[in-house]
Amino acid sequence: MTPPADATCWTMIRDAAGGDADARERFARVYLPVARGALGGRWKGSPRLAWVEDAAQDVFVECFKPGGVLAAADAERGGFRAFFLAVVRNVARRHEEKHRPEVPLPDQHPADDTSLSVAFDKAWARALLKEAARVQAETAMGNERATKRVELLRLRFQDGLPIRAIAERWNEDVTKLHHEYATAREEFRAALRTVIAFHHPTATEAALDDASRELLALVG
Repeated sequence: MTPPADATCWTMIRDAAGGDADARERFARVYLPVARGALGGRWKGSPRLAWVEDAAQDVFVECFKPGGVLAAADAERGGFRAFFLAVVRNVARRHEEKHRPEVPLPDQHPADDTSLSVAFDKAWARALLKEAARVQAETAMGNERATKRVELLRLRFQDGLPIRAIAERWNEDVTKLHHEYATAREEFRAALRTVIAFHHPTATEAALDDASRELLALVG
């Protein structure tokens, strides 16, 4: 479901830490791909890439176990993005240390924290954009035109179809469809701002705009 207007990632984190099933499901849906993406970036091109799934699952064991890291998360200490990055980094280092004798890392593929951080940022951006698409689709439910605009964005960006080709497929006027496309993009930006505000509840309107542009640039 689309989060209530007063919900934040911290309310979800507190609920997940307390064992709430819905909060844990949403937490995993949003953040498991981030953990996988960051770990895959750190170990790209090395035999350690085979550890990604196990390590990502360990991240969530660390989060959800009694007295785990979610219970220690504190909004007063900074954003959850930095907190979660630290959790992923610590799990990655633990796996590297555990397997160091049996799977030495080639010199040309050092497991440096910079590669993990860059991969984490990109995976974070993809996860939030995916959430924004989900929020837009949920908001459109019950509205035929809005639902069709969601499909329009999917065909344009996931399938790579130009607007003219979509207009031909749908037997629509191409000029009219361009207007619908512009509306669809604005609806997606609004959904993205909702998702960003969920993760940054104290952000100003200008900060939300800046964060939106940053996320789009990371995956562009």
